[in-house]
Amino acid sequence: MPPLATAGPGAAAHPCLRTHGKEVAWLHLLDWIVLLLLVAMYGVLSLVQPFHRFVAEDMMATLRYPMKDNTVPGWAVPVIAIVVPMIFIIGVYVKRRNVYDLHHAILGLLFSVLITAVLTVVVKDAVGRPRPDFFWRCFPDGVPNYNNITGDVICHGDPRVIKEGYKSFPSGHASGCFAGLGFLSWYLAGKIKAFDRRGHVAKLCIVLLPLLLASMVAVSRVSDYWHHWQDVFAGGLLGMHQIQFSYSPSAVTPMIPEEHAAIDSALYDSAGFWPHAYLEHIRRPAGESQVLSATNSNMHHQSLSLHLSGTCELRTSSQALGSMEEGSRDQ
Repeated sequence: MPPLATAGPGAAAHPCLRTHGKEVAWLHLLDWIVLLLLVAMYGVLSLVQPFHRFVAEDMMATLRYPMKDNTVPGWAVPVIAIVVPMIFIIGVYVKRRNVYDLHHAILGLLFSVLITAVLTVVVKDAVGRPRPDFFWRCFPDGVPNYNNITGDVICHGDPRVIKEGYKSFPSGHASGCFAGLGFLSWYLAGKIKAFDRRGHVAKLCIVLLPLLLASMVAVSRVSDYWHHWQDVFAGGLLGMHQIQFSYSPSAVTPMIPEEHAAIDSALYDSAGFWPHAYLEHIRRPAGESQVLSATNSNMHHQSLSLHLSGTCELRTSSQALGSMEEGSRDQ
């Protein structure tokens, strides 16, 4: 395993927010714009009416669970999935003062949660699976009503409650919490070097704590009768699967370009503490980019001069040939 590269001459070992913050953020301006588009897309998709799946009278036997309040309310999901991991990420920055780690970790976290949220709401609207308490959402007075021809339900409850009743699969609480807390789990694994092959099982316990919290949130969705167990299972898988595209350790998922990797050092690598962008920063000597830029500029000017001189020579030669031809004609 190659040793960790040391900082080049004049390179800042730990670039802080004040010195390199604007530069790093500007390089990823497009990524932040895409994040805003994902937020807008999620808001628009949340307004879409989900597919109303056919529900017959005999199917209501498994959809008569009582309506209960949420143990984990909807507003708490962004807090658990985004704010809690950010506290740890900012804590690492306060101690280490590395703006690359701060920026890339926050960017990767937001991408993980937002992409998962968009995918979740798309699947919810497309599938339209009824929740376990759908009977009471559809018939709040307990008096069922079905179409005499098709046998489908004819709901007479609150339209907003009914709309929410068709969004069981997959669980948004489960997918969001696993996307955010799962990212935190991978982040902590890199920071404490949980997979350094030294046999410290206590590190694995720390890594698994965020996943335990996400699991508790997911289980609450079943006990509150808001989701079937399949909804929670699928939501957890969706959230965990999205992490590898946002965290993207290059040794684990080499098919993803390094420039799109949020944190690009392998969890099993000794260099996994810092993101790939920072490792490139400390390997690059100060002023290297200016030298390369000057070299490229000089090469461009030289090629331009050669081109112009060649053009002048061709013109001179053509003029001489023209003079010789005119002289031969006069003779």
